[in-house]
Amino acid sequence: MNYTHPMTGKEGEAMSHKTRKEVIHTFQVNFFATSLLNTFPWDSLDRDIMTTTTSDIIMEILQKTCLHPICLKNPPSLKYRRRFLTELIKRHEMLAAEPLDVLYEALGEVMCAQEEDMCYKTYLLPTGDAVSLAENVALISQGTTGLVTWEAALYLSEWALENTHIFKNKTVLELGSGIGLTGIVVCRSSSLTKYIFSDCHQTVLQRLKDNITSCLTNCDGNSASVCVEELDWENVSDEQLQRIQANTIIAADVVYDPDIIACLVRLLSMLLNCKVEEEHPDVYIASTVRNPQTYDCFKKELEMAGLRHVVMKDSVAQVFPYNRASTIEMIKIYV
Repeated sequence: MNYTHPMTGKEGEAMSHKTRKEVIHTFQVNFFATSLLNTFPWDSLDRDIMTTTTSDIIMEILQKTCLHPICLKNPPSLKYRRRFLTELIKRHEMLAAEPLDVLYEALGEVMCAQEEDMCYKTYLLPTGDAVSLAENVALISQGTTGLVTWEAALYLSEWALENTHIFKNKTVLELGSGIGLTGIVVCRSSSLTKYIFSDCHQTVLQRLKDNITSCLTNCDGNSASVCVEELDWENVSDEQLQRIQANTIIAADVVYDPDIIACLVRLLSMLLNCKVEEEHPDVYIASTVRNPQTYDCFKKELEMAGLRHVVMKDSVAQVFPYNRASTIEMIKIYV
């Protein structure tokens, strides 16, 4: 017969404190990344509420989210904060506790404010550093999808955090940088020589520059040279690529439109044939496979261009809160 030694009061308190701490941390991470509200650990919060008559945990969550300095400086959208605070108030009303004035005051402030086209998403790195990016509230805005962060960029960022050796002392070119998450994470975590962000849409390029200035200026540990390049895949020249001299190329979510596959593959072929110090560059592409036919078309175009690829199957630890149920594939392309 197995016998489990009962926990002492202090051990039980320690476990409860740890669990509460983890729940509050998850609320904070999800809130700043503006995750779907149904992905928050509301069940864990409800269980905690059932065992207390104080508002302590609600207050702690509020301080780690809407009242946190990050939110005051780089807030998520008003709509998102309204919905989040409404849910938090529902939980507080389950308590037999005094009304929490600061909670209703926070909701009152966002109810009276006017929504803007731009908001912030903040991604918390394992080091505790925060990357706050200005994004558009709408997924498609001003004729482009480049003003928001997509899942494959989050995955590529996580892969980069685990593979910092790949970027050591390298000149890295990122295709389709969008608003800059992956590049900013790489610059924050790797000892690279130079990082070249690139895109072609003027509004995206301006937002990208603003985010780089905000996240990388006076950043500890970032000694790499950083620049932004306007790169039109249809009209890129050999001279431009030779000037860039990248020996590592990365991209996320660039395989989404059948109409651009041919020029993307042509660009990749040009890049792979631009030898740097007598070596072909390394090319890594992460894709969310939304349309298998489009993705298969991309792979066939690679084959027709004489480019080979290998699927990178190593597991990558999830750092950021997003839905990994969709298929995200990472490949390495070579000649």
